[in-house]
Formats: sequence, structure tokens, C-alpha cells
Amino acid sequence: MHEKYPLHLPIKCWAEDDRPREKLIRKGKAALSDAELLAILLGSGTKTHDALSLAKLTLQSCQFNLIELSKMDHFRLGKIHGLGPAKSLLIEAALELGRRRQHAEALEKKQLLSSKDAYLLIKAKMEDLTHEEFWVLFLSRSNKLLAIENFSKGGLTGTVADSRLIFQRALDWKCTGLILAHNHPSGALKPSQQDIDLTRKMKAAGQQLELNVLDHLIVTEDKYFSFADEGML
Repeated sequence: MHEKYPLHLPIKCWAEDDRPREKLIRKGKAALSDAELLAILLGSGTKTHDALSLAKLTLQSCQFNLIELSKMDHFRLGKIHGLGPAKSLLIEAALELGRRRQHAEALEKKQLLSSKDAYLLIKAKMEDLTHEEFWVLFLSRSNKLLAIENFSKGGLTGTVADSRLIFQRALDWKCTGLILAHNHPSGALKPSQQDIDLTRKMKAAGQQLELNVLDHLIVTEDKYFSFADEGML
């Protein structure tokens, strides 16, 4: 929606300086608002709303918060008036590409030297989840990443990790170190007694196999808790 034009007027009928695509070409992507970038992605509007106003309606549904938008799947997006199945799927696919790009950047580093390195690597897989998941990072002797694997998906308040399966995969990868990670969708960083007991159990089991459990991370949307940093390993 642009103040100069009626809602139903297609963007192609706007003055060239006001069109998001032309603005991107002339000024670069950083000059565009979130709504303008989303309007380019949508491509067209509806009979009653131009693409920019439709983009603003979409952002309004998540309080103009891109993190919240990234949590919406095409079913929820499709409930926004004017989007429809095709546009909803397009947005979901674009958000997933952004998430994968973030993960690819973290993978480039590969060698993990701190809890923050591990957090940045696993964050892309967990930050938008509304349920708990348990992941493991398998590392070589020099702390280079060999693999990241998911071992369970749970509900809002818990997930179960099978230690036998985890250590079998560790042996398959011929790794020497593991970093455990799971998320708390509630945003609470404090480990539960179940988290503490599981960490101790995994640490003890690893020692019997000469595999070192280096850390256990609890991940929320923008923070993390490290058992290693807190001296709890």
C-alpha cells in the first residue's frame, strides 16, 4: 500500500520511482523495506489490494517481526486474506532458503572452538521450532564437524534421546567428541532435572566408549545455555 495510490491499483501503474522492483535495481536491496522486498516476492496483488499492501497485511499478521513470520507454514500463511496457496508456498520456500543459507554460513567454519560456535551452527535448525528436538554434533579429534543429526522430536515440554542410537552413530562416524543440543520452545534457559540427569548419563556412557561429551546446549530463540561453560559436565 502506497499513500499516493488506491489499494486496487496495480504496482505496474505506479510512477517508476515508487515501484519496489525498480527501486531495487536503482538503489540496491538494502534500500528496500521488508514490505517492499516481500512485495517483489509476491509478484502481484489481488483485485482489492496491490502487492505492497498485501505484503504489509502479511507482515502485520506477525507484528512485522520476521522471526515470527519464519515460524509460519503455508497453512497459516494461507489464512491471510489474499495470499492463497501459491503465494503462501512461495513465502514458506523463500524463508526456508534463508534458513538454509544461515546454516550453510555456519557450516563453512566447521571447526568448533567454543560453545558459541556450536550454538551458531545448531541455531538455524532450532530457532523457529514450536516443539522440542534433540540434535547431536559429531566432532573429530581436532573439533572439526563431521555431522549433525536429529535424534528425536517431542512435544512442547520435552523430548527423549536414545543414548544407544546416539553412540552407535558416533562410532559410525568415527568421531571422538559429541555436543548434545536441544531446544526449549518456552524460552526458559534453566536446565531441568531431566536435562541434568541425561547429560550425566551421556557423559558416563561416552567415557566407557572413549567418546567425549564436550557440551550440552539448551537453545532458545536468541540465547543458549552451555553445560560446559557452567561447569556442569
